[in-house]
Amino acid sequence: MSTIPAFIIGATRSGGGKTTLTVGIIAALVRKGLRVQCFKCGPDFIDPTLHQIVSSAPSYNLDLNMMGSSCCKATFADKCRGSDVAVIEGVMGLFDGGEASTAALAKALDIPVVLIVDAASCAQSAAAMLKGFQEYDPELRVNGVIFNRIGSPRHRELIDTAVREQCRVDYAGYMERDESFTIPERHLGLHMGDEDPLSETALDTLARSVEKNIDLGMILDLSGRNGEKETDTVRKPVKRQTTATGGPKVRVGVARDEAFCFYYQQNFELMEEAGFELVEFSPIHDPFLPGGLDMLYFGGGYPENHGGKLCDNRSIREQILSFYEQRRPIYGECGGFMYLCRSLTDMDGTCRDMVGIFPFDAVMNRRLRRLGYRRSRLVDSCILGRAGDILHGHEFHYSDIDYDGVSDLPAGVKTLYQLDNNSHEGYSIGSAVGSYIHLHFGNTPSVLKHLLRHIHHQQAGSSIDVNDNT
Repeated sequence: MSTIPAFIIGATRSGGGKTTLTVGIIAALVRKGLRVQCFKCGPDFIDPTLHQIVSSAPSYNLDLNMMGSSCCKATFADKCRGSDVAVIEGVMGLFDGGEASTAALAKALDIPVVLIVDAASCAQSAAAMLKGFQEYDPELRVNGVIFNRIGSPRHRELIDTAVREQCRVDYAGYMERDESFTIPERHLGLHMGDEDPLSETALDTLARSVEKNIDLGMILDLSGRNGEKETDTVRKPVKRQTTATGGPKVRVGVARDEAFCFYYQQNFELMEEAGFELVEFSPIHDPFLPGGLDMLYFGGGYPENHGGKLCDNRSIREQILSFYEQRRPIYGECGGFMYLCRSLTDMDGTCRDMVGIFPFDAVMNRRLRRLGYRRSRLVDSCILGRAGDILHGHEFHYSDIDYDGVSDLPAGVKTLYQLDNNSHEGYSIGSAVGSYIHLHFGNTPSVLKHLLRHIHHQQAGSSIDVNDNT
């Protein structure tokens, strides 16, 4: 069984133009009439939304740390079905991130790398940089190179000559400096796809520049020579989850709007396959919760940028608090957890009331507070699993929580996770759990099975034993 052309776009460093060029390449491939399946290496929520706007199809994260190698391979194979080409955007510099780096994912999937070299402020040194990246790992296939931020024809000529004399790699092309299609940034990264960070004119200019200056035909040809020897292994579809408890449909209210927009697409699909029905609502715009909900799910995002509107929508905050008081499960992560706290203070120092389930005050800082992968062990049994279960996720936030400076936890609050360094993260109180960690369920489907059993017990009116995960 042959594979579709597939390649991963890496870069020599963060900030080298990887996302902008990826979006441009996707747009140019779509203009050729190809069905492009996009992926993002790593835990990032924002880049997949940019891919989706251009390709008109969901983009999926592939993270070896959170998901594991088997899940990444199965997800890649499953989502590529029916597509003409697969494009993966890398993370940071090519080798940054260790076991979850762009290079590690390229080798795990057995696909080639198209390397972006930022040539700003250098000439022949750009070729030296390329040669070093090409030879650093002999097992990695760097099949093409794109030099970015070329300043002039003479600049390009100097690099061209050095590459052809010193490097053994196909020259895919170059991109000139052009600020007209720069994607704007803020404290958590680039703007989301649904915020229209690139106008139609800018996107058209970007795609035309890619078509003019990058040899897409060569990239597709080189990328088509991958993976034949492992096709039978890699192309096994993702294992579908079944509803073992056989109860009624479980309706989950998913907070989704400008403030809550950080979700893994695959988490939603795994939940639906397990037997959950997802119903979206907006804590900013909707005065009431949807009817007939069994659970609430608050993802991350930008509640600090919309604190006034979240505070002003008192009716839905009161409904969420009532939902909690009825002992129905609520799960919040990062921005969703902040919203479920007592208050939220933004970067300007303005403090606003939030839902008030967790007796904490969330306070924004101007400096990053936590960043990294988290292997989290449940301290006690809760709606996510049994004590001792391991969950996988990622943490990235600028806020901290404060509870009046008291060293002991407030009454009724329990610690949720113990991390590998023996520190703790997250909290549970009653039927609610919340933490700064964004979980990915791909490597731990038992979370959904346990959660489903918990809610089915509740629907049946029987006693709920969170320790029972059989």
